[in-house]
Amino acid sequence: MKFGFDIDDTLINLREHAFHIYNEKLGQQVAIDQFHALNKVEIHELFGMTEEAGSKMWNETLEQIYYTNCPAYPDAVETLVNLQEQGHEVYYITARPAEHRERTMKWLIEQGFPVTEERFYCGMKDQAKVNIIRDLRLDYYFDDKPDVLNTLTDDTLQVYVKTQSYNQHLTIPRLTNWLELKQIVEENNDKKQF
Repeated sequence: MKFGFDIDDTLINLREHAFHIYNEKLGQQVAIDQFHALNKVEIHELFGMTEEAGSKMWNETLEQIYYTNCPAYPDAVETLVNLQEQGHEVYYITARPAEHRERTMKWLIEQGFPVTEERFYCGMKDQAKVNIIRDLRLDYYFDDKPDVLNTLTDDTLQVYVKTQSYNQHLTIPRLTNWLELKQIVEENNDKKQF
């Protein structure tokens, strides 16, 4: 089977990593519970920044956010390694800017993720992910962003949202931790047999 994964805030805890970097750089102590209560992807408002200032801060700290010690979600690496070892195809589809493609692949490999260059897609806008996902004819796709997930309505594709504070309103199936993937696949295989 073919499995597609977004990276940021689906496989790795990027926003929370950025949140801690912002606290440090700005000399603030915004509480983590405020972060976990956010109902939007952007974090700049927690630090009293306008959208423009938040965008500037994000771009100025992008290197540190992307390529330092951002943690993978528990069991994400092992789950994807297991999928590949079982003969499944693992695809990464990220809206990170195209100039970050090579370094992102290298960083993921260093973290232990199974990455194959021809199965790594980078540099598109969130909404354009849909075309890649459809063209690849994926069996499963996992993402955190409502803007992406709301556009995926193909009956042959099993879509799951990686639970975040800003996607609680979505009514599509959820994945809260990566150990659940094995059960999801087994349940869907059982349904197909009947």
